[in-house]
Amino acid sequence: MVAIARIPDDLPQTRRRKNRPPPLRRAPGQFGEVLGQEPRPVAGRLRAVRRLVSALLWTLLCIPVQALLLALPGRGKAAFPRFYHSVLCRLIGLRVQVVGEISAARPTLFLSNHSSWLDILVLGGVLEAAFVSKAEVGDWPVVRTVARLGRTVFVSRSRGRTGEEATAMRGRLQQGDSLILFPEGTSNDGARVLPFRSAFLGVADAAAAVQPISVVYDRLGGLPACRRDRPHFAWYGDMDLGSHFWRLARQPGGRVTVLLHQPADPRAFRDRKALTQAVERAVAEGAADLRQNRTPVPLHPR
Repeated sequence: MVAIARIPDDLPQTRRRKNRPPPLRRAPGQFGEVLGQEPRPVAGRLRAVRRLVSALLWTLLCIPVQALLLALPGRGKAAFPRFYHSVLCRLIGLRVQVVGEISAARPTLFLSNHSSWLDILVLGGVLEAAFVSKAEVGDWPVVRTVARLGRTVFVSRSRGRTGEEATAMRGRLQQGDSLILFPEGTSNDGARVLPFRSAFLGVADAAAAVQPISVVYDRLGGLPACRRDRPHFAWYGDMDLGSHFWRLARQPGGRVTVLLHQPADPRAFRDRKALTQAVERAVAEGAADLRQNRTPVPLHPR
């Protein structure tokens, strides 16, 4: 009787599996998180809870301070919100990098792209200015209290109130208060800059200067943020604020770059549309450079 050698395909499936090396597994920890994968359930939840509690406690502590400053004369009511927002960014794990110089002219109308509610915290911690926000924000719990204490100017999308709201914005500028405005009119996915609406710049002539600003969230866990990372920061459409914050708070720390372009005199442009196009071009080009990890350079709106 002749013995015939058995080829590997004839081996039982169980024996073949034993001879194979074990599959590679992702080691737990920050490495897997910074690659865009879901963080470990326990570590991510603990991080989110810590950030949420810290942010709430800091906000509750600052509300009576700002309420008192509003009743007192001086610059305290304008300077304290900047301190509040800058600390809040650090508490939620967001590092802010600023490139360029803040306009020294008063009042200045700051014009920025808009991709998330985080833009409020970021710009509020960099600039000593009040926001122009949609009227719906005035109905959100907690947020409305913070917004009103920050002297936010609320505007609606109703055409019937456009003149009244423009008068309120112009009045604040004439009082010497700088304003932060999002000319896109809405937030987006952070992958582009939407066209600016010239109607929002109808009060620019009441400002001593306008300054375009590009805001891009460009780091997550110490690595450059790519397109798949944008949803961690961007807030748009029908996204829920609470769940968006929870998902973001579970992630490793991020970074946002604020590119302050060169300020310009709004009266140097022939009309409002020319001013809108020049500002939009500077903001869009600056944001594109930041998304592509190029060296940011402040541009002059032309």
